[in-house]
Amino acid sequence: MKIIVQRVQSAKLVINSENISEIGRGLLIYVGFAKVDTKDVVNAYIHKLCQLRIFADENDKLNLSVIDLNFELLVVPNFTLYADIKKGNRPSFCSAMKYTQAKELFEYMKSELLLLYDKIRFGVFGADMKINSICDGPINIIIESE
Repeated sequence: MKIIVQRVQSAKLVINSENISEIGRGLLIYVGFAKVDTKDVVNAYIHKLCQLRIFADENDKLNLSVIDLNFELLVVPNFTLYADIKKGNRPSFCSAMKYTQAKELFEYMKSELLLLYDKIRFGVFGADMKINSICDGPINIIIESE
């Protein structure tokens, strides 16, 4: 599993000119699944996403999470995180999980995240999404399962 976490002032997800999901201050999270990923891999990271301390406290230390501050999450499926450009200029997605299995794993991830925290919005699996965001920091963190 590969995850890109971006701290944002706001983010909005649009499909076919329709506003689908929108958050204020919080985290914009892109998630991609590899062929070998399982529910156990997802479980290992969902708690970290909600408890990642990348917001400043009163001493300007990155010590607070979205939960601490009651901020929001926008979680977007993104298979292109598994692009491989080692050979040629056209990306290969051979290590990305197949569509059906990845969709099931994303749905599982959604349900498990919602058990932890309720201020979460989601992208639409397989859709052509337009995402507008205002980056905060910038703070971007890349998380990869082994």
